Amino acid sequence: MNKPRIAWITDTTASLSKEFIEKNDIHVIPLHVVINDTFYKETIDITPEVFYERMKNEEGKFQSSQPNVGEIVELYERLKADYDFGIAIHASSTLTGTYQTSVMAAEMAEFKLFAIDSQTGSYPLSYLVKKGMELVEQGHEVSDVVSQLNNMRDQTRLFLVPSNLDQLHKSGRVSGGQKILASLFNIKPILSIEDGGAAKIKDKVRTEKKAFAWLVDHLKTDLDTKKVQKVAIVHANDRNKAEVLQQLVNDTFPTIKTELFMLITVAGVHTGVGTLGLSWVNE
Repeated sequence: MNKPRIAWITDTTASLSKEFIEKNDIHVIPLHVVINDTFYKETIDITPEVFYERMKNEEGKFQSSQPNVGEIVELYERLKADYDFGIAIHASSTLTGTYQTSVMAAEMAEFKLFAIDSQTGSYPLSYLVKKGMELVEQGHEVSDVVSQLNNMRDQTRLFLVPSNLDQLHKSGRVSGGQKILASLFNIKPILSIEDGGAAKIKDKVRTEKKAFAWLVDHLKTDLDTKKVQKVAIVHANDRNKAEVLQQLVNDTFPTIKTELFMLITVAGVHTGVGTLGLSWVNE
């Protein structure tokens, strides 16, 4: 029996390298960032570095937007000719409509699609894509792959520490009063992607140093009962501070691999330049 021809699909919220995408022929649907009403396809029309530089230096509105359904229908029409079906793993459907749009586009194109709402983004999403491909390579049936990936969602961790509350205020996540108080008392909110993929303020601490300690403590708690192969340090164009956090993780957990990732711009739209975070998947 011939192996099925599977198209792997994700979106630009997955922190996958260009080399990995090309080598494995992954079809990546771009989300949009919007700067003063001009739309840019994430990673295609604008790099994260350029986006964050503009956010730092320009006045105006910085927003995000989900993909156009027509573009995804066109993609699935093309994939129909070469593949038996697709497996699509998308960013949290609570934070973006990309998953729902992808499912709708597949129906419109009459393309057989197994769609997974990762309930996360960034490094954990890239992990789920790679894990799915690994499971298929090992000979697992597609229904089993989908089931295993859905079960793994609760084991993903993504915590973000915005450098200030400017963007969260602009996007309506915090009030003006909260922003002023946070600035006065140097309060750092810690955001978590959890409970089905929602972004929540998990905690508030004083100073960046305490925020880093909080992140490391939560990793330590998971390591008491779980195994973690790799920890991702994410940053919104502040590599120097990211390296400080990376060093702290390396010193505390010398056997765990670490890697730096640029924070996806559609997340940075809300959290702002200089956001730092920690992410991992329990195995």
